[in-house]
Amino acid sequence: MVEGPNTRYNMKKLTALLFLSMLVVFAGCKKKEKKESNTNTTATKGAKGATKKNTPAEGAKTGVPVQLFVMSQCPYGLMAEGMMDLVLDLVGKHVNFRLEYIVDETPGGGFNSLHGAPEVEGNIIQLCVQSIAPAKLMDFIKCHNENPRALGTTWKSCAQRAKVDAAALKTCKEGEQGKQLLRASAKIAKDLKVEGSPTFFIGGQKYDGPPSPRKIVDKICEGIKGAKPADCTAPAAVGYFITDKRCEKCKQYARLLAAISNIAPGAKMTTLDYSDAKAKDLMKTAEIKMLPVIIFEKSILKDKLAMRIFKPIMKQVGSLHKLMEPAAIFDPTAEICDNKIDDDNNGKIDCDDATCKEAMACRKEQKKRLDVFVMSQCPYGAAALISMKAVIDNFKKDIDFHVNYIANKTASGFDSLHGQPEVDENIRQLCAVKHYPKDYKYMDYLVCRSKDYQNPTWKPCAKDGIDVKVIEKCVKEEGVKLLEENIKLGHALKVSGSPTWLANNRFKFQGIDAELIKTEYCKHNEKLAGCKNKLSAESKVKGSCGGK
Repeated sequence: MVEGPNTRYNMKKLTALLFLSMLVVFAGCKKKEKKESNTNTTATKGAKGATKKNTPAEGAKTGVPVQLFVMSQCPYGLMAEGMMDLVLDLVGKHVNFRLEYIVDETPGGGFNSLHGAPEVEGNIIQLCVQSIAPAKLMDFIKCHNENPRALGTTWKSCAQRAKVDAAALKTCKEGEQGKQLLRASAKIAKDLKVEGSPTFFIGGQKYDGPPSPRKIVDKICEGIKGAKPADCTAPAAVGYFITDKRCEKCKQYARLLAAISNIAPGAKMTTLDYSDAKAKDLMKTAEIKMLPVIIFEKSILKDKLAMRIFKPIMKQVGSLHKLMEPAAIFDPTAEICDNKIDDDNNGKIDCDDATCKEAMACRKEQKKRLDVFVMSQCPYGAAALISMKAVIDNFKKDIDFHVNYIANKTASGFDSLHGQPEVDENIRQLCAVKHYPKDYKYMDYLVCRSKDYQNPTWKPCAKDGIDVKVIEKCVKEEGVKLLEENIKLGHALKVSGSPTWLANNRFKFQGIDAELIKTEYCKHNEKLAGCKNKLSAESKVKGSCGGK
């Protein structure tokens, strides 16, 4: 939740669009102890007694009361806060907004939170800002959420950026005031039986509708008494989703249409195939080469909320406005390598066409070879590498295993989904691969790091024959070249998800646990002795980082 030749980096733009639209219902962070929920509870009823002064209706600002219950280190809560920033930008003058926090108070006067003590501290800091400078809260939150794992250390710089009195904030967060604020907020959450981050209450009622910025705005607008402001309505935009029926993978991006309906309701979207003359004309006018793509007419400019979301990924070409190729996975003028048609009219069909050299359908099969494509700080990729150790031990010399990393070369270095620490670890792991290949000795280091992939301290994993100095020298002298060369295969195959597997240089599959990896490998390497063995049970870790 993908750029250049590697689709994963263009998908960053798509991911931003989908996250901001909140098309998918939040998975949410929930307290460990589940309690009976009550979706009909009202804020005024649940926040009675000592906490009544903290309810939106009792605040200094008038307007529709909106409460957002979060945990300061819950990623879904952070997404909801980003969404509320959009909502408040549009109808904030009609809203009385408060953040509340989900924690449990302990007998000794302390607090327990799902993500530990740092989250408790983050909750207190943010509540103090809400108390000291409520008008600056969202500016502070945006800064604070840039590094949610370090909420306790970034408060001072964020206070400076948001123009919050740092001295007053320090006094609040370190004194009894901060604890009292969190205690009161926790009681509101408890009285309302709020268990999950994020949870919305709008107008005193729990909101269970679609968590998209447009739907939240609509719900707030329902609660505005008297004449509705102009921002509660948006004119219908006209747009086009251009795809190609020959592109199977393009079909998954049709969900963008659903996202747009949550952002720009009433938008008149028309789906066009590349074979349609109008599609070709629009692509030529908008200077588009890759599909699928979304193009709007100038009517989109009148929708303020849509423009807040689309503007960073939109480019104007004449009177048209295109989303900047959020998928960009299919060239409709290029040869398709497995349809027995000369698509580019150069006299060469499928694998005979030079452009199909690296296509999956045209790759030469290499028996007993297994490649994995991972990001070293992706939890799913890390789990897959741990499982792979058992697969190697099972097949021994009946497997030729290769590790490939998913990253993108830039003018200044490399871009990776989990930032520079992941780039650095990719390089260290490649150095282990180069210098300790015998009997897959390097896997000792990879597995050790994968078990604690977020720990910046790597040297304890360079042990039992793997030399720290060898790794350090390799990183310094040849690390960049190793990674630059290593990522080429992933780019050529347009691999975007960690982990992704390639059996025999031709057959792609997904999976994490050892038994599944073994089974998929054996589909293309039958009668190997190791295929008869039962490996680990299904892994508890599921999913992937990036695309597929």
